[in-house]
Amino acid sequence: MSTSITKPPRPAVIYPDSDGEPMADNTLQFEWIVTIKENLEVLFLDRPDVFVAGDLLWYPVEGDPKTRTAPDALVAVGRPKGYRGSYKQWEEGGIAPQVVFEVWSPGNRASRMIRKLKFYERYGVEEYYIYDPDDNELTGCRRIGDELVEIAEMNGWTSPRLGIRFDSSGSELRIYGPDGRAFLTFAELEQQRKALAQERDQVTHERDQVAQ
Repeated sequence: MSTSITKPPRPAVIYPDSDGEPMADNTLQFEWIVTIKENLEVLFLDRPDVFVAGDLLWYPVEGDPKTRTAPDALVAVGRPKGYRGSYKQWEEGGIAPQVVFEVWSPGNRASRMIRKLKFYERYGVEEYYIYDPDDNELTGCRRIGDELVEIAEMNGWTSPRLGIRFDSSGSELRIYGPDGRAFLTFAELEQQRKALAQERDQVTHERDQVAQ
């Protein structure tokens, strides 16, 4: 008489959608994260194959929920837009985000920056941009072979993948799209909208005055 032992099913691996960390430490850092992420969304609004996200956990290795990070903003070219609780690379055709952005606060340490760099380097990021708005310091790295190598001069640098240009010559960073238009905050966009509306109303008023 033989007996067979049935092994219990292996528990499903859980990939949390949150790491419990705050998105930003202060209002300035938060504003920059939102500005970069939302302007990238606008930049690729007509590209259904470009996914943009902010503060989204990225899991590069199936079966390993501890290996993860949440870039302040990421761009994955070749992936469709749409809702995600997290970015599981094996469910995304194996495509890693090609470009990531980090906005640093006074609480960030060099050791954390190095860990992030090594993570992005290991898991396939092509371009890595770090901005410290308190010191107006911009750093960038691009992939050369298997390494992310620091870009010698970031002022005037144009991203090979995104086509955006960085201008760090002033008191704060300016980012320009391929069409030359600057990335704007929501407040700046609202001011622009109001100015255009006032201009339109003025033209309408002048036209009505001529017609009378």
